[in-house]
Amino acid sequence: MTKTATVRARVEPRLKDEAERVFRELGLSTTQAITIFYRQVELRKGLPFDVAIPNEITRRTFENTDAGRNLTICDNADDMFEKLGI
Repeated sequence: MTKTATVRARVEPRLKDEAERVFRELGLSTTQAITIFYRQVELRKGLPFDVAIPNEITRRTFENTDAGRNLTICDNADDMFEKLGI
């Protein structure tokens, strides 16, 4: 199938740069990443991820994490499981 459709979107430059950095790490071009996204939308008949407004606990956790508060630092997976009591 010939690819002739064009998708244009305006996004924040920082967001674009960060997303394209991740695509490069994955070995994907922006076009390939967008195509994967579109295919998943087509297959699932909706967004390929949950879209939700965080509840108060989740919002507070995000704020604390972003600020570096209330973090548990683990040396490795075994340390993490031990601290979790698993």
